[in-house]
Amino acid sequence: MYYNRLVTDNLLRLFKQYPIVTITGPRQSGKTTLCKKIFRKLDYVSLEDITNRGFAENDPVQFLNKFEKGAIIDEVQRVPSLLSYLQTFVDNKGRNSLFVLTGSRQFELMDSINQSLAGRTALIKLLPFSYAEIYTKKKYTLEEILYKGFYPRIFAEKLNPTEMYSFYTSTYLERDVRQIINVQDLKAFEVFLKLCAGRNAQVVNYSAIGNDCGIDNKTVKKWLSILEASYIIKLVSPYYKNLNKRLIKSPKLYFYDTGLVCYLLGINNPGHLVSHPLMGAVFESYVFSELWKSYYNNIISDNLFYFRDTRGREVDVILDKVVSISQLEIKKSSTINNAFFKTLKYLKTLTIRIEKSFLVYGGDDSCFRQDTWIISWREISKILELER
Repeated sequence: MYYNRLVTDNLLRLFKQYPIVTITGPRQSGKTTLCKKIFRKLDYVSLEDITNRGFAENDPVQFLNKFEKGAIIDEVQRVPSLLSYLQTFVDNKGRNSLFVLTGSRQFELMDSINQSLAGRTALIKLLPFSYAEIYTKKKYTLEEILYKGFYPRIFAEKLNPTEMYSFYTSTYLERDVRQIINVQDLKAFEVFLKLCAGRNAQVVNYSAIGNDCGIDNKTVKKWLSILEASYIIKLVSPYYKNLNKRLIKSPKLYFYDTGLVCYLLGINNPGHLVSHPLMGAVFESYVFSELWKSYYNNIISDNLFYFRDTRGREVDVILDKVVSISQLEIKKSSTINNAFFKTLKYLKTLTIRIEKSFLVYGGDDSCFRQDTWIISWREISKILELER
């Protein structure tokens, strides 16, 4: 079964405007399925295939000449040298709508694109499904959705989430981590990955992670960069522009997918989440992920930050719009408490212009109250609409 992706219209528009469109995102986020569905007239080739990869590496000119009318080239980061030849190829063609490239490791791909294809390719990030793409017809509980996560194969093939994420993690460690860095013991990296899950939605303490995992701070930072480049986690920077306050300066760590977090935490069914001590952190990660998906689907830069001072006052999300900001608080409670608005009111006392205030909570009804847009966890995509 094919599920419509919200980025489709923008993908088609950009394909008409550029000779190349490059789609990045984690493994199994639906990049190949999307491309094959909407670019049916284009040839398809995957550089994961050893024969195709060898051809592209050893004779890139002849490889590209096979695709006079363009093509979908999957996992293009496997042959980064191909992009230099692709630049010459599309320049000689002198027209748009030629190639769609996909890649699941952004740091390798983006480095090659910046060197070879600057100005010639549009860039799209495709994460796993958003709530609006998959849960519009049948209502599930919050715990069911957080546990299941959003990777397409779980829905298309009706897979058991715990089993699927177990296989996904093993594949990620064996195929991606081993290729990226020389990790002598992949078990150590797996322990590191699970330690990060336990620190989801927390300020990163490099020393604490290193001590628990038996590695130094330099290795912690390197391994975090690998997780971020693979779209497993995202580091959210603190907001401290124009604020003369003692503020926390370290980033916070968020996993893109709640199902993966649940697996790494040992949560094997939705019921375990109800009273789990990290339920709030998993919910916070869900809200951030939904925001990122809204931004990426609309081809908008995700200028999301957090605010925390040394006295512990915190706003979960700062949406930076250069001339002003909006603020957003996250509460997993299904009912509204007046205490939820406290920090939102505090930030307004500082020397900064707050355009809008939002509160995302675990209830089903959205409304406007105390000068704040209260948004149900089911309707996070509305925030981007209200921001425009």
